[in-house]
Amino acid sequence: MNILSVGKKLFVLDTNVLMHDPTSIFRFQEHNVFIPMVVLEELDHAKKGLSDVSRNVRQVSRFLDDLIRGMDQQSINEGLPLSRLEYTANGEPLDGRLYFQTRQLSHLLPPDLPGQIADNSILSVVLALGREYPGVNVILVSKDINMRIKAAALQINAEDYHNDQTIEDVDLLYTGAMALEADFWDEHGASMESWQENNMTFYRLSGPQVAEWYPNQYLYMEDESGFEAVVKSISGNTAVLRLAFDFRHKHHSVWGICAKNREQNFALNILTDPNIDFVTLIGSAGTGKTLLALAAGLSMTMERKMYQEIIMTRETIPVGQDIGFLPGSEEEKMAPWMGALMDNMELLGSRSGTNEWEQGATQNMMMNRVKIRSLNFMRGRTFLNRYLIIDEAQNLTPKQMKTLITRAGPGTKIICIGNLAQIDTPYLTATSSGLTFVVDRFKHWENSAHITLRRGERSRLADFASENL
Repeated sequence: MNILSVGKKLFVLDTNVLMHDPTSIFRFQEHNVFIPMVVLEELDHAKKGLSDVSRNVRQVSRFLDDLIRGMDQQSINEGLPLSRLEYTANGEPLDGRLYFQTRQLSHLLPPDLPGQIADNSILSVVLALGREYPGVNVILVSKDINMRIKAAALQINAEDYHNDQTIEDVDLLYTGAMALEADFWDEHGASMESWQENNMTFYRLSGPQVAEWYPNQYLYMEDESGFEAVVKSISGNTAVLRLAFDFRHKHHSVWGICAKNREQNFALNILTDPNIDFVTLIGSAGTGKTLLALAAGLSMTMERKMYQEIIMTRETIPVGQDIGFLPGSEEEKMAPWMGALMDNMELLGSRSGTNEWEQGATQNMMMNRVKIRSLNFMRGRTFLNRYLIIDEAQNLTPKQMKTLITRAGPGTKIICIGNLAQIDTPYLTATSSGLTFVVDRFKHWENSAHITLRRGERSRLADFASENL
């Protein structure tokens, strides 16, 4: 096995990397990849089932089968060129090779680390490769934190798998809003044009800051003017802005809900805009994500008749111990997971009438327009003229998010809401979550909008707990 290549690293992949991203073998550009035999054994045990992990494992097996097909034993020992498959990493040509463990590689582990355990067998292989090829930089790649800790204790180079991360730091994620400087109008107001259309005020202006904006971004000034606008279009250094509606007053409420802060006001602006097909709302607990999305959905479905019904779904991951199987239909099985929906529907129903009978009648009408669906049955569906709310979207992988968003048919609006600080899915982080992925990928699209809600409005107790616990 000749893996001595000038300037190339040898990445040994842990099983969880392949389970997480089946294309990971193509993500190391010009460097070489090594798969221990115990990893293939673990993949074989995990190939059965209908979960995303099982599907990823089967895709890995297909990639490996395509690479190895038609190759003799000598070619396998010398490494399989990854360029055999017409698959490129980020558009760059692949110059690396894939190596399998074709013979016993032994290295004495510390007595406390028996080699029969899969993780320890992988560590033993990495140690043996480092000893056999001292001129090669051998690096273990694993999504398992404990695996990387054990590797560090054995003085093995170990790294997390970074290719699935949309951004390096979640603090750099697009927030959807920007505060304009005090001298903004001095630089951009000279050639400004303004006009009114359909009771809305528009501005066309040019200047150096326009290049930093995104479509449907929220612009505001923190001075006494109270200027708040939405970027409607950008062409070079010229942009068209629309003054934002003020939903803070009762006569501009949405299904009885008024905005309590600047970010909520913008959220209602984009949620009620029929020209925006995709909205993402990120915020901590109590910022009003679900309430605002539901209020806008009810208004546009029952008052403006733009959508036939509201569909709400979420990933069913328990906070504590799972309660087991649930009886009933799809909607009845999903009901325990939709406590947030029921709480908000009760609040919205209480604001729709003056007496108990009116409130009860309105709530029944609302529930007839709201459908609860499971993520497990979304593949292959097409939603026409629907208002789709994806709750707890931070627990979805980029692949799951793509599956859901591509269900949208003509006239459908999708709202993704979540809190990146409450991720419960294994191996997902704030930088690799599907919610982060779509926020970053959709920020340039003129029919999408995003806002990060920063201020909690649930109660003073909830605000204090969010900040101090």
